[in-house]
Amino acid sequence: MKIGSLSKLLIIALSSFILSGQVFADKIKVAGVYTQPLQQKWDARLHLALQAAADRGEIDYVNSEKVSNTDYVRVLREYSESGVDLIVGEAFGISAEARKVADDYPNIAYLMGDPGSGYGGQHGGNFSVFDNYIHEPCYLMGIIAGGMTETNKIGMVGGYAIGEVNRLFHAFMAGARSVNPDVEFKVSFIGSWYDPPKAKEAAFAQIEAGVDVLYAERAGVVDAAREKGILAFGNVNDMNKEENGTDVVVTSALWHMENAIDHAISRVKAGNFAAEDYKEWTMMQKGGASLAPYYEFDSRIASDVKTSVAEMSRKILGGSLVVGVNDNEPKSTY
Repeated sequence: MKIGSLSKLLIIALSSFILSGQVFADKIKVAGVYTQPLQQKWDARLHLALQAAADRGEIDYVNSEKVSNTDYVRVLREYSESGVDLIVGEAFGISAEARKVADDYPNIAYLMGDPGSGYGGQHGGNFSVFDNYIHEPCYLMGIIAGGMTETNKIGMVGGYAIGEVNRLFHAFMAGARSVNPDVEFKVSFIGSWYDPPKAKEAAFAQIEAGVDVLYAERAGVVDAAREKGILAFGNVNDMNKEENGTDVVVTSALWHMENAIDHAISRVKAGNFAAEDYKEWTMMQKGGASLAPYYEFDSRIASDVKTSVAEMSRKILGGSLVVGVNDNEPKSTY
């Protein structure tokens, strides 16, 4: 081999080593702290977004799941002491306590699900907040549901009557009413984030009351819809493909946390992480929410309904249609 060729190979090898070293140097340590098991869809969206960043080599990622509120602050402090750069989690039941932890560790970035999102809930210089603002695709789902119901009775089964659920139900109801003013609703909350048997029983009760379309905010509702031969609409994840929803789930309101997580990671790496409200990062304009494909239901949805959904989607993305946020508890209308 010629000396010149050998030199070129050495230069290429050295450049690759330097570049890989730079990537390693840029890698930050991130912890996820979750109150639910990772198969619970809300926490799963956070976990998947962080795991994607880890798979790209951007972060070293560790996590703890099923951390109760009574133990949450201890786990937060342990991770804060361990040398992580960013902690992602949820502070819905311990907002004040989580902020105190952030105050005690000003050099660590915190991105926490929190009821203050949308209401100026960011805190200090290092405590950012987010919540599930997928009400826009819920409105679009409502348009479809309002056009597909034959009994004019729609059921909705949720976990708890709190803002992050209430706003989705209200948007869904508004979408349905926009095309079908005669539609009525049954609303149930099961008092749990993950109890599929209880959600299924609540759905059965609504079906007995005459509903022929269900909004499956919780796992278990799709199973009830399948057994009774009615339609369902999914929430957070693609329930047609991920929760045995073929021929049952028309579409789902999807939550994408990847862009929000990537924004936080980039700010930590740049050394300019600040207390922000990440609300807009969970909405359609920034890619934080979308409507799942119709799959096998594409030919079963009326063309005028699909046209309306497409038009409303364009308006939302363009800013000419603002879907209202109503965090008050929705009530059954019959």
